Amino acid sequence: MRRDVFQAIADPTRRAIINLVAHKTLNLNSVADHFQQSRPAISKHIKILTECGLVTIKQQGRERYCEAKLEKLNEVEHWVEQYKQFWETKLDALESYLNELQAPQLRKISKSKKSIRIVSSKIKKHGKQK
Repeated sequence: MRRDVFQAIADPTRRAIINLVAHKTLNLNSVADHFQQSRPAISKHIKILTECGLVTIKQQGRERYCEAKLEKLNEVEHWVEQYKQFWETKLDALESYLNELQAPQLRKISKSKKSIRIVSSKIKKHGKQK
């Protein structure tokens, strides 16, 4: 079965494994030691990551080491980017609309503040005249 990168990142354990081996190449036992799941369960996760092309396994003597291949995550970045642009456009339009709705209210508030300052200055002048 051919898997894609989205299947790999769909599971939190696999995302955690990616994060671990992205920082340091680890043998399978070291990876498994970071989780409360059984070693066979972690091995299945690593197998899926390998099938997706996000992890490679390298044999060194009797040990097998996991190494991250993060280039495949570019697929996710490109997919997310198109939706990011879509939502930024929508949110910019919403912001403009809300600003249009608020403009009359802000003008009223500005006029009210101006009126208060005029009244306040007249009160001060009146108080100084006495």
